[in-house]
Amino acid sequence: MRFTVLGPLGMEPGQLPSAPKQRQLLALLLLHADTVVTVDDCVDELWGEQPPMSAHSTLQTYVMNLRKVLRTAKGGDRISTRERGYALRVQPGELDLDDFHRIAATGSEAFAAGRYPEAARLLRAALDMWHGPALVDVQVGSIVRARMEGLHEVRLAVHEERVEADLRVGRHRELLSELRVLVRRYPTHENLRAQLALALYRSGRITEALAALRQFRSTLAERFGLEPSRRLQGLEQAILRAEPALDLPVDRGASHLLVS
Repeated sequence: MRFTVLGPLGMEPGQLPSAPKQRQLLALLLLHADTVVTVDDCVDELWGEQPPMSAHSTLQTYVMNLRKVLRTAKGGDRISTRERGYALRVQPGELDLDDFHRIAATGSEAFAAGRYPEAARLLRAALDMWHGPALVDVQVGSIVRARMEGLHEVRLAVHEERVEADLRVGRHRELLSELRVLVRRYPTHENLRAQLALALYRSGRITEALAALRQFRSTLAERFGLEPSRRLQGLEQAILRAEPALDLPVDRGASHLLVS
């Protein structure tokens, strides 16, 4: 079978349950695949702070229905009852979230080893597994929502590392449009702003690079009364002085000027 959570909830072959809370329970179990989710957590996710008196019996019915949907052709039961909770068994390669983590981790290892073209390719492949926000078509409670927020942060970190890998192999011009979108989406994200400024500088657009940094300074001051970090200030000064280190691969001399 194949399960997807990086976008709409999906399952192949077979048909997903149509009832919203059964879909929500399946999403909860998939996000914690091969891990016991306690009955209390299931109830909290499905009904919040005011569960009905029948919550436990209704949960058992939902689990029973999911077992029927997920039962394998060989008769195996994917959902086991253990330690006052439930665990959904997922095989390697069956869940897109697991594949995303695996490919992204391999890409990060390549980046740490200085194999930047390979890192960029792998990190891009990991990001390509996303088809919109996680579980975009599932109603969620507090537990799944918190997990989704964590996944969003992981996705952003992978995106940032992939951009850094592309910068280190000289793809600064190709990155400009993408980075402009990212800084509009995350206007207070310092490292993305530094990456945009460096990409602009290496593309010969020095005044735009400085403008991007000064806009960031204004945003921080207006929203939080803060100044950019010393690293970002150092990058601005390096651009003003046209330091040769900025023209080299980051790992050969400019890494101290960027937010890492």
